[in-house]
Amino acid sequence: MEKLIRLKVRKDLDAKMQHNILKLKGSLIAKGYTEIIHILDQDEDFHINTFEAELEKYNEVRQYIASFIEQESLAETISFK
Repeated sequence: MEKLIRLKVRKDLDAKMQHNILKLKGSLIAKGYTEIIHILDQDEDFHINTFEAELEKYNEVRQYIASFIEQESLAETISFK
């Protein structure tokens, strides 16, 4: 069984923030947490990125994302929805 993870991502990003967001998404795929990340518009300011994670890895994935957000100072750019 899988569980959905939703991330709220700011649209207006500078080059460094865009690079960090792409790095996060790439690492989620490279680590085998997901194979695809779906991107939908929420409104003028935010995208919603969703992907499914295996139930037994759900907490590990959330902790990885939270740690990445903190390390890269992305708290105002990306958050859990």
